[in-house]
Amino acid sequence: MFSFSGNSVEVDGREMAVSLLSAEPAIAVFENVLDDAECDAVIEVSRAHLKRSKIGTDKREHAMRTSSGVFLDEHYSPVVSEVERRLSVMMGMPLTNAEDLHVLHYQPGEEYRAHMDSFTRAEVNNRIATMIVYLNDVEEGGETVFPKLGLSIPPKRGTAVYFEYFYSEQKTNALTLHAGSPVVQGEKWAATLWVRRQQIRE
Repeated sequence: MFSFSGNSVEVDGREMAVSLLSAEPAIAVFENVLDDAECDAVIEVSRAHLKRSKIGTDKREHAMRTSSGVFLDEHYSPVVSEVERRLSVMMGMPLTNAEDLHVLHYQPGEEYRAHMDSFTRAEVNNRIATMIVYLNDVEEGGETVFPKLGLSIPPKRGTAVYFEYFYSEQKTNALTLHAGSPVVQGEKWAATLWVRRQQIRE
């Protein structure tokens, strides 16, 4: 799906530098995705609604994922709608195929150990791509790591990490195994948009 070429892309008049870290699987970093005011607004609208993150289709708490999070729909704030729309344009996918924006908060020591974003059950309307936007700078830790590719992307406010995982060759999909490294100092805020293969919302 990744269709950008060159060193930058423009969305709604916003110039974003693009760095392609891997061609297949496609992994890229976008800079200047959100400005400071947008980052602050997403954090503030999320803060009062955070709950312990869960894993699996049975939605259980687990030591591999110790953050807190919340799914935000467009009713929370106009900034949520704008962020979702911008990210879906960048991903080249209709917003109707995207889950609600998911905001995550990590305190010192919290992490998300290595995992895949796609579902293991083939019959479901599976996820095919992810966009993670860092909402703040982290003093130490909190990198997004792809251990099988030797990639580590530090959190930088307003910067986004994009990757996709819908290849016919399953070994390629497996390379998108990734983790959110433990926060050592400070805190980490991030917003994620997951896109599905088929429509999931109106």
